[in-house]
Amino acid sequence: MTLHLTVPSMACSACAETIIKAVQTIDALAQVTADPKTKQVDIETVQSESLVRDAISKAGYPVV
Repeated sequence: MTLHLTVPSMACSACAETIIKAVQTIDALAQVTADPKTKQVDIETVQSESLVRDAISKAGYPVV
């Protein structure tokens, strides 16, 4: 499943890395790209969208 999420509080590359690691914690094989400039996170994962959103939110980055 491919997810396209917006994370308004992602401000820098360190934020992006934190988000990537949070997603890969629940799906080690997930392909994740996070762009702080556009606030977009694209994820290819086998996990549900709600689980991915929860993992990113728990890392401190609420998803809209």
